[in-house]
Amino acid sequence: MPLSEHEQRMLAQIEQALYEEDPKFANTVRQTNPKVHYKRSIIKASAGFAVGVCLLMGGVIVQQVFVGALGFLVMLGCALWGISGWRRVAGGSAEGEQAGAAEPKQRRQQRQGMMNRFEERWRRRQEGNDQ
Repeated sequence: MPLSEHEQRMLAQIEQALYEEDPKFANTVRQTNPKVHYKRSIIKASAGFAVGVCLLMGGVIVQQVFVGALGFLVMLGCALWGISGWRRVAGGSAEGEQAGAAEPKQRRQQRQGMMNRFEERWRRRQEGNDQ
């Protein structure tokens, strides 16, 4: 939804005040892209996953269960971290997107129909016309 003229003017005033108050911070915030942050986290998670594989293999070679288990846990944690970053880069719900916006139109209509049926049943029960 686009901003109204009044909201755009207020936003411009807030930005101007921020530039006047702390120009270094304002430039840093303006130039930062959230996707870059998530891509970096994916790279870090990949490196951590590789370290986990090395630990797991090292534990197998020296026959130390603790080292192997630690490697597996590192791999698991890094895999989850990487998947989280991947979803955010790919357009998942990173910045609070509405869940209904990505839902197919047909399914929304079915859900609305179901809710209408429930409301109709509730109204009939309240009126005493329950069948």
